[in-house]
Formats: sequence, structure tokens, C-alpha cells
Amino acid sequence: MSNANPGDPLDHKGLIREAYRIEGLTLEEARSIFLDWALNLPLGQDQQAAAADLLARYGADQPDNPMSAVLEEAKTPTSRAKRRGGWRGRRPEEAS
Repeated sequence: MSNANPGDPLDHKGLIREAYRIEGLTLEEARSIFLDWALNLPLGQDQQAAAADLLARYGADQPDNPMSAVLEEAKTPTSRAKRRGGWRGRRPEEAS
């Protein structure tokens, strides 16, 4: 019996749905499941929007579930790291 849900474009393998069903799920396990889910998103799919949708779908009834915390984190935009180091990082900025 497969947990896949090919009709759900956001969770076609059923990973997030099943994560909410696991008793005693730890935060580390939830992060691992989330990573597997994120790596399997279709190319071009907005991860933040998908995480928000899944959180609304599954997390509303289980706000204390570790997967809810992970999805909440995932829907928050992250800042891109700035380049550091290398010869360009040590050069003074040129005037525009």
C-alpha cells in the first residue's frame, strides 16, 4: 500500500500528510521529511507558497506538531547570503 497522493500537486508523495500522522514526531525528523518533500517539488514551484498552503491544510488542527513549526519556518523568506572573501571581497568598492 502506497502513501503517494498523485492527485495532490503539493504533496504528491504524501510526505507532509503522513508526517502529521506520526506519533512522537521530533523536530529533527520533521526537518528531514520536509527536506525530502522540498527536493521533490516540481521545478519552478514556489516552496514558500506551497509550505503556507500545506500548513493551512494540515497544521490548523495540529499547531503543536513539529511539522507545523517546520512549515511555518519554511514559509518565511530568507535573506540571501552576501559574497564574502576572495580578492573581490578585499578590494575597495569602486565609485559608480
